[in-house]
Amino acid sequence: MVQLDEKIYFYLLIIIPVIVVLYLMVLIWKKRTQRKFADTALLKRLTPSYSTNKSALKLILFILSLGLLVVGLVNPKIGTKLETVKREGVDIVFAVDVSKSMLAEDIAPNRLEKAKRLVSEIINQLASDRIGIIAYAGQAYPQLPITTDYGAAKMFLQGMNTDMLTSQGTAIDQAIELASTYYDDAEQTNRVLFIISDGEDHSEGSTIDAVEDAVDEGITIYTIGVGKAKGAPIPIKRNGILESLKKDNQGETVITRLNEAVLVDIANEGKGQYIDGSNTDAAVEFIKEELLKMDKKEFEAKQFAEYKDQFQWFIGAALLLLFLDIFILDRKTSWLKKLNLFNEKRHE
Repeated sequence: MVQLDEKIYFYLLIIIPVIVVLYLMVLIWKKRTQRKFADTALLKRLTPSYSTNKSALKLILFILSLGLLVVGLVNPKIGTKLETVKREGVDIVFAVDVSKSMLAEDIAPNRLEKAKRLVSEIINQLASDRIGIIAYAGQAYPQLPITTDYGAAKMFLQGMNTDMLTSQGTAIDQAIELASTYYDDAEQTNRVLFIISDGEDHSEGSTIDAVEDAVDEGITIYTIGVGKAKGAPIPIKRNGILESLKKDNQGETVITRLNEAVLVDIANEGKGQYIDGSNTDAAVEFIKEELLKMDKKEFEAKQFAEYKDQFQWFIGAALLLLFLDIFILDRKTSWLKKLNLFNEKRHE
């Protein structure tokens, strides 16, 4: 397990493209200046030992050494020991709707990005709870099993999009059924499921049955609504550019609306509450308070310990490259020149 101490130093890498641009500008200036005094053939005869490749090599060595110095300043640490620790928390599963209707932009920047931000902000408020993630549209798909690795959770969360599932539609019942398999502790009573959606449900008949089964297994279901009741069209974009709006079989533009009634019914049947997701801060604060009220259960989790600094290896390699850069001259290497690998004619 790798841990980075001072990530802010990565901003220093911006210097590298600046150096490359300055190098190219100086190179162009030098060539233009040289042409004022002599043509290319004459310059080669006047400076037979000058090597353009050596100056490029020196630049590469300098850039590599700079990059290694930056990594050294960031100070990567490697966990050398995996230990088991006891923690107290709640098992939480997030079921995120990734159907095409979540592309509607009635809530900025769109419903799906809003849903992802909500989940990310909730995770930021957690301390020792275990979390899992599910993506669902026409079917449900496990994204991340129950874990205490919040970093991995955020990584999987950011990778979610409306193209990840080929089966379109909105099957909330399948998301609930899949979530029920996430809670592996038979004695765990504080189980929470958050369904983040615009409320469109193509399995309404079986959704309540799935909710009732989940409640029987001790799962409390909260729903978070994203979108507006007035609705919005579903944009079809390519490379971020709007191409058209989704249309139905009659050629009419599809308007997708937030269906709060469905989400309220699910939350009521699931012994939880419906939460308006339009205000991120208010929604996250409410959820934080709800989770604090719940009884915490002790469980064991494995985590890396005894992190050791690794900066010295990067600093050492950077200094070595800088040392080589100092001793590499701009003129051609004499023994390589004698080999005449390319059978060049020498000028007397």
